Amino acid sequence: MSGKHWTDDEIQILKADYPHLPTSVLAARLGRSVAAVYGHANLLCLYKTKAYLAGPQGCRLQRADHPGKATRFKKGRRPHNKGRSFEVGGDSAKTRFKQGGKPHNWVKIGSERVTKYGYLQRKITDTGYPHRDWVPVHHLLWMDHHGSIPPGFIVVFRNRNKSDLALENLELISRAENMQRNTIHRYPAELKDTIRLASKLQRRLREKQD
Repeated sequence: MSGKHWTDDEIQILKADYPHLPTSVLAARLGRSVAAVYGHANLLCLYKTKAYLAGPQGCRLQRADHPGKATRFKKGRRPHNKGRSFEVGGDSAKTRFKQGGKPHNWVKIGSERVTKYGYLQRKITDTGYPHRDWVPVHHLLWMDHHGSIPPGFIVVFRNRNKSDLALENLELISRAENMQRNTIHRYPAELKDTIRLASKLQRRLREKQD
């Protein structure tokens, strides 16, 4: 019910009674949740009166007799742990991660792994950032023979076999062309052939321009 529109009569009741009545009582009268009454009162900039807050129904933290006052930390009092290092004591120092230490899953540069998508990767740096440290091996192979991979292009496997790392099985294509290839199965067979021929022609033109 908290999401329904507030009528003019409800707003008038809220303005008249919210400052000096318990919110739970007002919520029951209006048929709304306590949170809804608090929220709309806040929108209307309505507040409880000082007399209400000081009374038995008011917020206990603002009353002079609230139970926490006796144990409140006094101004100027020195904390018992002031000046003490949090590293002192206990057995934490024995199990604390040492500076320069390696996590349990650390491996040396040159190590290889297979991702969940089936790509073989090799660790080439040790920065601690996996997306920098681990590079697909087929990318490394391509760059060794053809140079860097231009922005907007990717290296793919001609036969779609990700474990076939032969150089002749690698191909540089644009991301747009890769998307086109991945959606080609939706088209009729004769249109698929046309799309493949167009892609092949584009590759030949790029090779001549290079």
